[in-house]
This record gives sequence, structure tokens and C-alpha cells, in this order.
Amino acid sequence: MMRFKIVVLAAMLSLTAQAGAQSVPRIAIIIDDLGYQLEAGQRAIELPGPITYAILPQTPRGRLLAEAAHDQGKEVLLHLPLESIAYDGPDEPGSITLDMSRKAFHRTFGAALASVPHAVGVSSHRGSLLTRHPGHMEWLMEEIRDREGMFFVDSFTTPESVALQLAAEFGVAAARRHVFLDNERSPEAMAKQFKRLTELAQRHGVAIGHPYPETLDFLERVLADVDEKIIELIPVSEALNSLNQQAQTNSNEAAWGFNGPK
Repeated sequence: MMRFKIVVLAAMLSLTAQAGAQSVPRIAIIIDDLGYQLEAGQRAIELPGPITYAILPQTPRGRLLAEAAHDQGKEVLLHLPLESIAYDGPDEPGSITLDMSRKAFHRTFGAALASVPHAVGVSSHRGSLLTRHPGHMEWLMEEIRDREGMFFVDSFTTPESVALQLAAEFGVAAARRHVFLDNERSPEAMAKQFKRLTELAQRHGVAIGHPYPETLDFLERVLADVDEKIIELIPVSEALNSLNQQAQTNSNEAAWGFNGPK
């Protein structure tokens, strides 16, 4: 516990120094992959502040967790499984794949969205293959555009993603993540990623984490101590416009924290 506090304190002191020299970073945090584990999902929803929750479609606990997040005034996303290069397991419920016809795509998307109540947007789950294919991403943007007010968050699992380009063409508000908080789950690694997020954010930034015990431990402690003079935590919907502009001028994969295909 003492080691954890020292790591977090060091990160927060560094952020305090940054805040004195520039505007306060406004960051959005998304917790991905909710829907299977009830206890972990409930613990994630209890995190302080306007965290956003990305819920997998047609999962045993997805509807319950979406309702719980909404009841607490927090944003809910449909975490839509998109075909991946690296994943070779069975298709997950609600998966969108390259071999789908337009009709099957429409039917699958509609069923996935209906299974996650209160979803205000869609985020990509995996997707390192499908997000690089303009035809299927056009279909996805059409589906989102047809649901007025919905937006898209690209988890950005490949630097070849065309998601933001096509979102702009179809008039869909969109953003992509800056860092994954918990590719490594040690307190030191997550504190480093959290600090990196604020450095990359400039005005706004998006981080993605998962309902791992280590991630929830980290966020419970960090978010309880966040000073709004150092960091402002915002729902992902508030970051969309500025992030879309920022993405166009910061496109190299190192700056955006590309961590390999998923």
C-alpha cells in the first residue's frame, strides 16, 4: 500500500507542476469490456466522477450494468465487437465481421444496440481488421448517423484505422483514445500512462481501462484525490469536437499510444 501511495503521489506532483505552466488537461476515461462480471462491473460504476462505460452487447450482465450506470448519471456506450487480426477465438455476441452482407450488418448492429439500454454512442471492441476497411466502416457510420445524436469512439487498435476519416465524411461526431491505462497492470505502469495521458491531452484526451482489480484499485485511489485545478475529468461526449481536431494533427502512432492490433 505504501509503495502504491508513493507512485501515485509522484504522478500527481508532476501533474501539479504541469498545471502551473499550462491549461488544465480535460480527460475522459472509458471502462471497456463490461457485461460479463457483475461484481467487477458494479465496482467500476462506483468510481468517482463522470466515467464512461463501454458495455459489450448481448452479455449476461450488460443490461443490468447499463441501467446502473445510467441511474448514476454516467454515460453508456455500446462496445461493439469488430473483427480483429489478432483474435482467433469464436465470434462474440453482436460481432461485426467482414463476411457480412449489408442486411446482416444492419440486423446485427440493431440487435447489439437494443441490448445495451441508454447507449449514447458506440465504441469499437478489438477491430484491428475491420476498422481499416472503408466499406464496412461506411456501413457503421450510416448506422450511427441514423440514430440521431450518437457518436463513435475508435479504440484505435491499428494505425491504419479509417474510422475518424469516415466519421467526418458521414457527419458523425467521433474521437479516438490516446492511451490504454492498463496494458501493464502494475501501479507504476498505470501511473506512467495516466501522466502520459495528461501530457498528450493538451486540451482533451481519452483513456481506456478495463475492469481488472488492479485498474480499479488504481483509479479508486487516483480519482479520489484528483484536484480539479490539476485535471478535469469529463464524459467522453464532451471531448468529441476538440479531439476530432486534435486527431488530425497528431496522427503518428507513437504519439497516440498504438499498442499493437487487437
